[in-house]
Amino acid sequence: MKLYAPWEKAFRRVSTPFEHFLHAQTTTGLVLMCMTVLALLLANSPLSEIYEHFFHMKIDFNIGSWELSHSLHHWINDGLMAIFFFIIGLEIKREILAGELSNIKVAILPILAAIGGMVFPALIYLYLNYGTVGAGGWGIPMATDIAFAISALVLLGKRVPPALVTFLVALAIVDDLGAVLVIAIFYTDTINTMALVLSGVMFLIMISFNRFGIHMILPYFVVGLFMWFFMLESGVHATIAGVIAALTIPSKPKETPVTFVDDTKGLIDEYAKYPVTTDHVMHEKQKAILLNIKDKIDAVGTPASKLEHDLHLPVALLVIPFFALANAGISIDFSSIGDTIMQPVSLGIIGGLILGKVIGIFGVSWLAIKLKIAQLPENSSMSQIFGVAFLGGIGFTMSIFVADLAFKNTPELIFQAKIAILSASLFAGLFGYFWLKMVSNQKKDI
Repeated sequence: MKLYAPWEKAFRRVSTPFEHFLHAQTTTGLVLMCMTVLALLLANSPLSEIYEHFFHMKIDFNIGSWELSHSLHHWINDGLMAIFFFIIGLEIKREILAGELSNIKVAILPILAAIGGMVFPALIYLYLNYGTVGAGGWGIPMATDIAFAISALVLLGKRVPPALVTFLVALAIVDDLGAVLVIAIFYTDTINTMALVLSGVMFLIMISFNRFGIHMILPYFVVGLFMWFFMLESGVHATIAGVIAALTIPSKPKETPVTFVDDTKGLIDEYAKYPVTTDHVMHEKQKAILLNIKDKIDAVGTPASKLEHDLHLPVALLVIPFFALANAGISIDFSSIGDTIMQPVSLGIIGGLILGKVIGIFGVSWLAIKLKIAQLPENSSMSQIFGVAFLGGIGFTMSIFVADLAFKNTPELIFQAKIAILSASLFAGLFGYFWLKMVSNQKKDI
C-alpha cells in the first residue's frame, strides 16, 4: 500500500516506547491543527452564537443538597485537561527514570535550554507589560506545545538527526514541568486549606499503594478522582492533580525480565507438548498456558508504561481536540487586527514566543556548549539548534491554557492573548520548519 505521509513511513516499524510517544505526539499535532481551523471557522461563521452557547451551557452534578455546577468549557479545561496533564506527568516520570533526563551528561543541554526558553520569554513579556493590567500574563509565552513542535520536526524525516528530535522532546518535557509549576504556584487565587489537605491525603494514599506493590490501576483511579475533586475545591488548578497522580503510578514491574524469559520459555515448551488437532482446536491445558503467558506479560510491564500507551490515543483524538475546539475559536475582525497585535499583551506574547524562545533556547545552548558545560546532540549543528529554538516558540495549547488562567475575568485580554498566540505560533512553526529544511539541504550539497 502506498504511503502518502512522511510520518507513516517513519513509524511503520514503531517498536520502542519513545517511538510510540513520538507517533502519538505527531498524531496529536495533526488533529490539533484541524480542530483549531474548525474552531476559527465556527467562531467566524453564522454559527458563531451556537458555537459560543454550546461551550457555555451548564453541566450539573447533584447529590442531595450538594451540587457541582460548571460550564462545558470549564469541565473541558479543568476536567478533561487533567487527563492531558496526567500524560505529561507520566512522560516527565519516564524521562527522568529511564529517558534522556536520566543521564545528566545528555540531559544538561535540553534542561538549560528549556530554562532559558522559559525565563527570557517571561522577561520580554514583563518588560513590555510591567505596571499594566496585562502584567499577570507573563507565564503565557513560557510554554512550548510539544505536539506541534515534534510534528514539525518529524515531518522533516531523515533531514534531521534522531538526536535532535530527542533534544526537542527532552526540552519540551522540562518546559512542561516548568509550566506545571508556574500554574500551581502563580496562577492560584485563593486557597481552601481543608480541601488542599484532603487532596494531600489522597496523594499519600496513592503513594502507599505504590509502596505496598499494588499494580492494579483501579485503586489509583478511584483515589485519584477524589484527589482531583479536592484539588478543584482547593483553589489550586485541578489539572495539577493529574501530574501529581502520575508520579504515584508504579514504574517498576512485578516480575524481572530475566525471570519472565525463563518462565515464558518453560510455558512455551509445555504448550508445544500438546498436539494440534486437525480443526486447530486447542487443548484445555494449552488455553490455561496462554492465559498464564498473558499474566507473565502483564507482570513484566508496568502500570505507568501501560497507562501512557493506552491513554495517548484518546488524549490525542479526544481531549486535546476538544480543548482546541473550545478555546481556539475567536471571532476575528480583520479591520482591527493590526491594533490588537500592537497592544502590550499581544506584543509581549509575540516577542516572548519568537524572540524570547530563540534567545533562551539557542542563546543558552550556544553559551553552554562554548563553556563546555554541555555538548551538541550527535550529528547536529548550531544552525539546527537555531531552527529548533523557533519550533520551541509554538506555544498554543499550554499558552492558551495559561492565558485563560491569567485573564479569566478580562475577555478583552484573553482575546488579545489568543490572537498573539496563534500568530506567533504560526510564524515560529513555519520559520523553524523551513529553516531546518534549508539547513539540511545545504548539508546535503556539501
